[in-house]
Amino acid sequence: MLDVRRLQVLRAVVTGGSVSAAATALGCTPSAVSQQVAALEKETGTALLERAGRGVRPTAAGHLLAEHAVVVERQLAEAGAALADLLAGRSGSLTVRYFATAGAALVAPAVAAFRREHPRVRLDLGMTDPEDPLRDVLGGGADLALVVRPHRSEHRGLRLVHLLDDPYRAVLPKGHPLGTKRVLDLADLAGEPWVGSERPGPCLDAVLDACAAAGFRPGFAVDSEDYPTAQGFVAAGLGVALVPLLGLARPHPGVTVRKVRTPEPVRAIHAAVRDSARSRPVLAHLVTALRETAGGGAGSGEGGRGPRLSR
Repeated sequence: MLDVRRLQVLRAVVTGGSVSAAATALGCTPSAVSQQVAALEKETGTALLERAGRGVRPTAAGHLLAEHAVVVERQLAEAGAALADLLAGRSGSLTVRYFATAGAALVAPAVAAFRREHPRVRLDLGMTDPEDPLRDVLGGGADLALVVRPHRSEHRGLRLVHLLDDPYRAVLPKGHPLGTKRVLDLADLAGEPWVGSERPGPCLDAVLDACAAAGFRPGFAVDSEDYPTAQGFVAAGLGVALVPLLGLARPHPGVTVRKVRTPEPVRAIHAAVRDSARSRPVLAHLVTALRETAGGGAGSGEGGRGPRLSR
């Protein structure tokens, strides 16, 4: 492999027409220039300069290498500029994983805002693995994943950045007697048949833990693992359900949605990032966009009013 510095010296000699002119342009002595050219000739095994009056001119080989030196210098300059853009967060790429309700209500508006500020950053957006949403981040396949905070939240090499708390709402069939109350105590639902809206995991844990705190365990008459289907079962009169607010962007026309208290079930949504990637400016910019979107309210399930979501 040819020495880049020696190629640059040769180009300076060819451009200036003499060793002394090259030395002046490079800020070094003529002897140092001659030594670099001699080393390059030894490296290539051929003469690169020949005498021409008081100066020198390139041989065919010298002319060829001088032309390539121009290309090398341009590529080095481009590499330096690209590295500066990457380190400043103006370019690069990010792989982002998310779950459905967070994708629609949080990721989409955050990514739109991010792209306006960072149009040259490439984004690979996709769904998380519902069985193991942290796997891609821990394995290096994703830079960031949106997750509901698990009970075991300590993962070596991983940081969870809190984005928002997503409260659950009671979903009742239209005309249900409890629908006359503006706010329900969670214990009001203890004797009702339930429609499950969550698959096993931290979201279902949040529901079951809240019910346990209210002194009961829900009796599930129907199991469903997505919010639209759960609402359909509730509308058909098969039971009541708890659905997080982000899952109620489009309430079923056959249901009534009410707030719940004592306690109010909440799922905490976080951005999961590797500790080793936290210093990347482009990733920090995306996390900021997500937090700003979350702080402004995302989604609505109650009369079109967006909730105030805490950071």
